[in-house]
Amino acid sequence: MSAVETGTDTGTGTANATPPRAKRLPRAERERDMMDAAVRTFGQRGYRAASMDEIAELAGVSKPLVYLYLHSKEDLFTACIRREADALLAAVAQAVAPDLPADRQLWAGLAAFFAHAAENPDGWAVLHRQARTHGEPFALEVAAMRDTIVDYVAVLLAAAAREADVDRPGPGEPGERDAVALAQALVGAAESLAGWMNDAASGPVSAKEAAATLMNFAWVGLGHLMAGERWSPR
Repeated sequence: MSAVETGTDTGTGTANATPPRAKRLPRAERERDMMDAAVRTFGQRGYRAASMDEIAELAGVSKPLVYLYLHSKEDLFTACIRREADALLAAVAQAVAPDLPADRQLWAGLAAFFAHAAENPDGWAVLHRQARTHGEPFALEVAAMRDTIVDYVAVLLAAAAREADVDRPGPGEPGERDAVALAQALVGAAESLAGWMNDAASGPVSAKEAAATLMNFAWVGLGHLMAGERWSPR
């Protein structure tokens, strides 16, 4: 009896061989692949230039499937913003051990922030550039993430003040308002520096270098403020 009659594979192919089926991925895994493709496309092409066709092709699925899972382009972009924002916040939170001194907590948070931005340039571009330049509701999503980071940094700065025995601010010492203001300034500087780090044309800047630059800039100035040494125009 021949191989064709028995249906066995002789290595040369058979008339009745059954073609292998494509692997069926779980919904969560397929959706993650779509989101990965969307973040890459939005980050590199921009929100307006990116197309659902491109995203579907990069994810290896049909465009109708992208719409079925993630709905409209606007909904998909919003989902990307939320995912990338959650990932950034989680990276910072996981890096900061609550039993460390305040300066070590701030350093760990900054290092994690810049490392995440460097390791995920497309996600950072979605958050820092694309979402902010296309108005509501995208800008509101990023603003919510930023408020969370500012609140977190303000807590660390307040803890630093307590460690320096500045529990009740005097005329020249920082109070709660100062902590919030400094946190706003520090987060803004971190965002700007991370964008420059990822776009530096003069040569690569490591995440650690960026974090150290901002840490020195902030901590030295904060030390003077905690000592009651305020600068004022003469």
